[in-house]
Amino acid sequence: MPVIPLKTPSASYEIMIASGLLKTLRARLKKIKGGKPYRVFIVTSPEIWGLWGKRMLASFAKNEQPTVLFIPAGERYKRMRTIESLAEQLAEAGADRDALLVAFGGGVVGDMTGFLAAIYMRGVPYVQVPTTLLAQVDSAIGGKTGTNLAAGKNLVGSFHHPLAVLADTDVLATLPAAELRAGLQESIKAGVIRDAKLFAYLERNADAVLRGDAKALTHVVAASVRVKADVVANDEKESGLRMILNYGHTLGHAIEAATGYKQLLHGEAVGWGSIAATRLGWMRGMITEREAERIIALILSYGPLSEFRATAEKLVALTANDKKNRSGSLSFVLPRKIGEVAIVRDVTREEMLAAAEWMLELMRYETAVTKPLAKKRA
Repeated sequence: MPVIPLKTPSASYEIMIASGLLKTLRARLKKIKGGKPYRVFIVTSPEIWGLWGKRMLASFAKNEQPTVLFIPAGERYKRMRTIESLAEQLAEAGADRDALLVAFGGGVVGDMTGFLAAIYMRGVPYVQVPTTLLAQVDSAIGGKTGTNLAAGKNLVGSFHHPLAVLADTDVLATLPAAELRAGLQESIKAGVIRDAKLFAYLERNADAVLRGDAKALTHVVAASVRVKADVVANDEKESGLRMILNYGHTLGHAIEAATGYKQLLHGEAVGWGSIAATRLGWMRGMITEREAERIIALILSYGPLSEFRATAEKLVALTANDKKNRSGSLSFVLPRKIGEVAIVRDVTREEMLAAAEWMLELMRYETAVTKPLAKKRA
């Protein structure tokens, strides 16, 4: 079982990656709490609970069953009103400072549960039990929590680390194919920004990874987590190095906002944003054409990425609301080569427009090619 430690100035915990973790959840929570009193509150979605709730509850004795709080699935519910509703439910259920929250779901559930834990009674502990590949390799790790505003994604939030991350690879078996592919875009990101060996593994083993081979997926999850943990350990509060984790996210978040968080999965938006960032790096002469082509080819090979409607002008305008802005200057993470990126703060509007338009043209071409093939296969 891969167990990856993460140590920062304010927190130290482990990310466990293995099959069967849900069946031992109660014992693991008891060990994590170290004998201190606690009462478990699980935050999840009805869909996830319907698939895996019985297995999770089976680890608890009848006299210590947890309280389960439900939130609707989907990015559009990642709003302050949902956080307020959850806080009210906690209060009505008698949750106090000994409450232990368990985030049991994907990135939306994890982000909101972490934020709820950060602000309820000025802070209670929580544990991440991520159920999507994207959450297992990225969003559940590092303590960034938050929720969306109409103006932009994750504009309200807090740094609040979990006590542990328990990534049960069994749950990936019920993950829809589109969500698996979307999550793998975050693993591609990890390869681009810091791990050329992971990138090459994803190139060589695409068939095994996409069919859900347990050994291949465990390798990808563990390698991706090591990248995230290493970056967070060296820059906990995103003052410098941690910003490289935003590769593909600047325009990716703009795509999500432009489509009302309804048309694409987060990983799909990151995939398109990564293509635009790679194109921008090539336009600036930062990366060779060959390396840029490899990155874009790998992103597309783990697709198809959903199409969407938006103009380059709208996407660029929406980047003004990105939380990575500093004094009006937008930071972009651009590749130098596979395994190395740079944070660039002087990207012009014209450059962003050109990269976004190129990405949109590629999307239209890819859609024209893949749609007829998909119909033929059906």
